[in-house]
Amino acid sequence: MGFLSNKIARDEVKPGDHIYSWRQAYVYAHHGIYVGEGQVNHFTRGDGQETGTGTFLDNLIVSSSLNHGDTPCPNCGDRTKVGGVISSCLDCFLAGGDLYVFEYSVSPAIFLAKPRGGTCTIGASDPPEEVIHRANFLLRNGFGVYNVFKNNCEDFAIYCKTGLLVANTDVGRSGQAASIVAAASVVLSSPLRFVAGFGSLAVAGYGMYCASRLVSDIGMRWDVSKVPVERLVADMDDLAGMETKPEERLVTDMAGMETKPEDKKTS
Repeated sequence: MGFLSNKIARDEVKPGDHIYSWRQAYVYAHHGIYVGEGQVNHFTRGDGQETGTGTFLDNLIVSSSLNHGDTPCPNCGDRTKVGGVISSCLDCFLAGGDLYVFEYSVSPAIFLAKPRGGTCTIGASDPPEEVIHRANFLLRNGFGVYNVFKNNCEDFAIYCKTGLLVANTDVGRSGQAASIVAAASVVLSSPLRFVAGFGSLAVAGYGMYCASRLVSDIGMRWDVSKVPVERLVADMDDLAGMETKPEERLVTDMAGMETKPEDKKTS
């Protein structure tokens, strides 16, 4: 693994590593947790798609999952209809791409030296056994609803590594999402209109981009807290219950009201 590249060989990956592989000519990276024995737990949007916005943009950016044709992967089977947290063999996870490892506990200087988000963090990782426990627990219980900005594959992997959750925000822990927001902020920033000259504009814009990425990193944020994975899943179940559609709650309530008196006595 070099200074500017996190690429590693397959025999270098270790259980508990946060790994990723670039997709669509480096448009985005897909992230997961290597849990050992050639298996990777990762979070997907569903219906065979690794990522997506739920809008027309999905016609432009599609999943790059490895296509085995009419013969499913002998290790993973047919994954064209599955979603949420899934377990795949390393070949299916990489989808023909190279293997990279996400770095933790990097210095601010190294963090900023890697201008592309989603490759490292200033935050520290927990021990591998805790990371694998979270990844396997979420494999069985889910990680909520996929959202490309608030709850994506990188968010899943970072939570497994750190146990940290961000409270009340429009952007989750993902460095890729933070980079997009930072770039958009630079483009739309009013102060940059008053900067004279292309060179000065570029320097000012890049400075704003770096500052925005830095303050959004999971290792720098103040609005994060350590949440045990068991509590996370319990809270997600409670939230799902609260978000039940009103008509569904009405049907449930009416069903309870229509219970026969003898049935109530029996219970």
